[in-house]
Amino acid sequence: MAKKKVLVACGTGIATSTVVVNKVKESLAAKGLDVSVDQCKASEVPSKAASYDLIIATTPITGAGDTPVIRTLSFLTGVGIDKDIENIVEKLK
Repeated sequence: MAKKKVLVACGTGIATSTVVVNKVKESLAAKGLDVSVDQCKASEVPSKAASYDLIIATTPITGAGDTPVIRTLSFLTGVGIDKDIENIVEKLK
């Protein structure tokens, strides 16, 4: 499988997205997936979305076009994280 690109978006693109990026990288590496994960603030999604295979957001976003979006807080709370990881893996296939 070719290397996939994931964009993580939060309100400011700093603290929350950093936590999510690290957990996503760790979780997907454990599944054997070769994934590049970047972060941004929610307002940057419309200008970046087309360059990514998937967007993970901790806040409502608009302007993602055809790029699939998963909105979740599970990487922060731990609640539902396994389900979200499986959903991410499915969307990256």
